[in-house]
Amino acid sequence: MRYRILLTAWVISDMLLFVLSYALAYFLRVGFILSSDFPFGHYILIAAEVAPLWVLVLASTRTFFLTHRQTGLRNGAFIAYSSAVGLALFTLVYYFEYKQFFSRGLLLYSFVLQAGLTWIWHVAFDAFKRAMLRKNPPAFPTLLIGLNRETQSLIKHLQQRKSALLPVAILENRGTHEKTVEGVPVLGKLNKLEETIETYRITHLIQCSDLEQSINLVSACRQHNITYMLLPSVLGMVERDEHIESLEGRPVTVVHPKATFKQKFFA
Repeated sequence: MRYRILLTAWVISDMLLFVLSYALAYFLRVGFILSSDFPFGHYILIAAEVAPLWVLVLASTRTFFLTHRQTGLRNGAFIAYSSAVGLALFTLVYYFEYKQFFSRGLLLYSFVLQAGLTWIWHVAFDAFKRAMLRKNPPAFPTLLIGLNRETQSLIKHLQQRKSALLPVAILENRGTHEKTVEGVPVLGKLNKLEETIETYRITHLIQCSDLEQSINLVSACRQHNITYMLLPSVLGMVERDEHIESLEGRPVTVVHPKATFKQKFFA
């Protein structure tokens, strides 16, 4: 319920910010007056009509995933792209509604303000929603399977980034003397899988080792409506340069020979 409220608030705030950006652009370009030659009421009404369409465009880039970070350049590029599409939609709707064009400077102000303010707001909201999602009880309690260096590195990484996915338990099928790892309890072997899922209300499971258990883990995740994740290191990939891409509509894991512009921003 908590993440649904946050997601709803996020979407609504983005629509309001879209309208606010266009209103601010109007007053910066026209002046802090209500021009009779270019009525503010008509202008802001079109902005309000286009705002839901712009949010749909932004949603198509998966920006609203609560587990995604908002500070990356790729996310900024998606916001800029969505802002450009929103500007095009605004221009078309305004023209077909009122049969007239208006200042190109105003359009430039609108684009810059909307893209910039949206990115700033997303970065600020990202920090807020992560804190809210990690509050006890966590919105996305995560179970880790397997205990090795990759497990320890992953837990540190999630904690340092204040990820929405909060590790709450570890199961190690081979047995271990460790009781906790970075504050996360090691509860035992996989025979406690069902008990752990029910006790901690697990929403995400990350497999860090024991490749031979993959089928059983995926089956348990499907049975309990849990999101299953697999570290590439389980398959022997430890360079952290692998990516999930689409091959004619089928997902595949890809390791490119060198980092490309496409990998850095769009992979």
